[in-house]
Amino acid sequence: MDDENSIDNNINEKWENIKTIIKETKQQLTEKDERTETFKNKWYDEECKFAIEEMKKAREKWFIKGRREKEEQENHHKRKQAHKIIRNMKKTYMKNVTESIEEDQKYNNTRKMY
Repeated sequence: MDDENSIDNNINEKWENIKTIIKETKQQLTEKDERTETFKNKWYDEECKFAIEEMKKAREKWFIKGRREKEEQENHHKRKQAHKIIRNMKKTYMKNVTESIEEDQKYNNTRKMY
């Protein structure tokens, strides 16, 4: 009987240890590091997020209301507006990156260029 309890306790201790290691590793992997942030994440801001939420709400409303003409037009308008905002934000960001690279090249800052 004591052997079973000690084995159960030993297994539970090992499981808790494994569980904490997994949680710590997950936290370390999900923390953002400025050096590893990709280009696609830098231009996405609150305005883009809000536009996408509005688009999702309009689509959901369209499905709930039975796909009526009015809701379909609103959904189309919100989707078009969200895509336009996202496209413009990305275009502006890429333009700024390009200008920065050109400026670095002009002043021979090759390390900053990449």
